[in-house]
Amino acid sequence: MNKVTAGSLLVALGIIYGDIGTSPLYTFKAIIGGKPVSETIVLGGISCIFWTLVLQTTVKYVWLTLKADNQGEGGIFSLYSLVKRYGKHMIVPTMIGAAALLADGMITPAVSVTSAIEGLTKIKGLEHISVVPIVIAIISVIFFLQRFGSQKVGNAFGPIMTVWFSLLLILGISQIAVNPSVVKALNPYYAYELLANYPNGFWLLGAVFLCTTGAEALYSDLGHCGKENIRLTWGFVKTCLVANYLGQGAWMLQHNGSMLHGKNPFFEIVPDWFLLPGIIIATLAALVASQALISGSFTLINEAINLNFWQRVAVKQPTETKGQIYIPSINAILWVGCIIVILYFQDSSRMEAAYGLAITLAMLMTTYLLSFFLMYKLKWNKFIVYGLLLVFGVIELSFFVANALKFKEGGYITVFIGGLFFVVMYASYFARKINIRYTKYVDLKEHSEKLVELSNDKEIPKIATHLVYLSKAESRNNIEERIIHSIFDRKPKRADVYWFLHINRTNEPYTLNYEVFELMDDKVIKIVLNIGFRIQPKTELYFQQIIDDLIANQELNMHLRNNVSSKYNSSIDFKFIIMEKYLSVDNEFRLKESLILKIYFLLKRLSQREEKAFGLDRSDVSIESVPLVYQPTSLEELTRKQ
Repeated sequence: MNKVTAGSLLVALGIIYGDIGTSPLYTFKAIIGGKPVSETIVLGGISCIFWTLVLQTTVKYVWLTLKADNQGEGGIFSLYSLVKRYGKHMIVPTMIGAAALLADGMITPAVSVTSAIEGLTKIKGLEHISVVPIVIAIISVIFFLQRFGSQKVGNAFGPIMTVWFSLLLILGISQIAVNPSVVKALNPYYAYELLANYPNGFWLLGAVFLCTTGAEALYSDLGHCGKENIRLTWGFVKTCLVANYLGQGAWMLQHNGSMLHGKNPFFEIVPDWFLLPGIIIATLAALVASQALISGSFTLINEAINLNFWQRVAVKQPTETKGQIYIPSINAILWVGCIIVILYFQDSSRMEAAYGLAITLAMLMTTYLLSFFLMYKLKWNKFIVYGLLLVFGVIELSFFVANALKFKEGGYITVFIGGLFFVVMYASYFARKINIRYTKYVDLKEHSEKLVELSNDKEIPKIATHLVYLSKAESRNNIEERIIHSIFDRKPKRADVYWFLHINRTNEPYTLNYEVFELMDDKVIKIVLNIGFRIQPKTELYFQQIIDDLIANQELNMHLRNNVSSKYNSSIDFKFIIMEKYLSVDNEFRLKESLILKIYFLLKRLSQREEKAFGLDRSDVSIESVPLVYQPTSLEELTRKQ
């Protein structure tokens, strides 16, 4: 969606800014913490927030990172797909960034909704209400509704966020009018004063960072709105955010020297008569932020599956809307994670203390990958790229170091969760690499004549008209040796036509085409399906379409055989065979490979069945298990007993 219209701008407001848009609910509260209010911390805090939004969000993400669109799609996997050919050491940074984003998807709904609901404690008679059950109920409803899709409620996201940002702007301006001198906080001098001269001022960057945690999600949602819509709406969003932070600062300057005692500056600037509507609007905005993070996590995992960074799991499309998916297993994991976070921390102040540590890693990894994109894809001068890498590297490393203090305050939870996601990705990807390394391939041409001979041998029962093997061999002439063994060993598998189907995942998100290589006329055919990394494969339907195309074009003699069907059944007779490996006992492992393979096969047992993952729901499918022999054990000499 690159066309700019009033509707597209409204959609952008609803989809893109949920996370960063709700940051005024908790950022300034986290900066002040239990410290007395002073001009240094208020003006310095606003200055740090403003320049973080300028440098980190506007310059790095809105201007630079949005340039890295992969056919209109964004996110760390899209960026990786664009630059992976330019360097050898990009796999692990990409995994770290993606794992950190998934961990962020657990804590963002918890902290956003909790911060909003805590506003109820300002209402007379509700001062001591427990918000935890309310937050858990709201979060649970959000996750339960994912199975039905977010299309209908999504139509309301734009208006909700428009009302929310308008509220931020009005509240901010109303306070700035009372104390206009707060505007001087935009001078970077006050940021320097806070970081350099305030006691432990540098460590306040951990709280300041909360104002930009949604910037990474902004890039991930590029495909939903288009860069021009994001850039235009960001001007309005940034104005509203800065105005609200200035308004909160103006209110705090009126209480110079006092302690907040748990008060939230955001709700303090809301008039008493508007408090309940304000809480409702804040809660709705928090729900939008939660929905954006959950949907983003589904998209991230779907891309990870298709790039071999994740085990195959069930992926559903609850509505007809393109790109809208639902992954039950990830939905359950995120829901359980959110509930644990809420029960463990109990209130938003403790969540803020743990929030941000993981996402700084994601930003650092994006900066690293982005430098390759600017240098090699856009052909920027390498000294300019090094300069930008240095600037953003220093900023993000500073945030990371400041956030490191949060580790003992609960940050270890998000790091642990992110670490688990990383282990899954690492084992899934590198176990497949080991698998490929120890897979033997043969030249299909050398066996073509024997396949034709088998096909014509009437003494052997025919297993199917079309026998289709799924192959990982990328070369048009190569095939796995184990597939040849499967066809000829023990009971030979006779068929009229032998098909070898290879699914090639492309670097582009929505590629969908195929290539046909006929090695023996009407008998031995290799097909390469080129599928983008954001498309869920429907192999059976694709194969049927390919056959229909070939018959219609009279490229195969099958058009002379009544579509290769019978008078009793018009369906084409075909059978798919998938070769599934298991870990052979005939192995001696090195420690690293042993751990990777054991984790991989454990995860594989928990993942989706192969035929479902490839979109073979209705066809005749056979799974053949073959051993993966990584490193054969040495055999002791066996002697016969006399």
